[in-house]
Amino acid sequence: MKTAILAFFIVLSSFAQNIRTQDLKDGDLIFQDMDCGPLCDAIEAVTEGYKGNDFSHMGLVYHRNDTLYIIEAAGKAVRLTRFEQFVKNTAKPMYVGRVKKQYAQLLPEAIRFSLKQLGVPYDDEYVYDNGSYYCSELIYDAFLYANMGKPFFKLYPMTYKQPGTDTFFPAWVTYYNTINKKIPEGEPGCNPGGISLSGNIDIIGILPASN
Repeated sequence: MKTAILAFFIVLSSFAQNIRTQDLKDGDLIFQDMDCGPLCDAIEAVTEGYKGNDFSHMGLVYHRNDTLYIIEAAGKAVRLTRFEQFVKNTAKPMYVGRVKKQYAQLLPEAIRFSLKQLGVPYDDEYVYDNGSYYCSELIYDAFLYANMGKPFFKLYPMTYKQPGTDTFFPAWVTYYNTINKKIPEGEPGCNPGGISLSGNIDIIGILPASN
């Protein structure tokens, strides 16, 4: 009986629980499954996140003057977005990651770095280290800087091909034709799903979808 009860609590604890907005701390990472059409679908098809979840966007929690913001690379540039606006990106629950305690000292510098990037153009080519940022690239560089140039998260060869094939997703072909750029297949990069699996963070809870 005791064994069964213990097993129950182990299983229960393995699932992230709902948390309150007021429990969010500066430096927390919020992962979203955005509903942005074929491109988001293509991103999610090749990247599996925490417990098999699909994540296509992420941002960094930051409080200023009692207002909750998310620092994010989105739209045309890196920007500060009010939390109330950020949650409108998706109708699905959002997962919250928190840097493990032994790395908490990195957070002030990671936030400071991110704030200095406000206004830096959005990286619509999705190429690492080209003077612009997509969402997870900003987070990667923020913690790289805070960690004295030592990678905190990982870069992986990026793929834009349908799983199990040598064929690019039609959405990516159309996208890169539109911006007149070559698909950067195999180039190093990162994505929200990969960061959500990092051993340097804990997924501490779920923010329910806004109604």
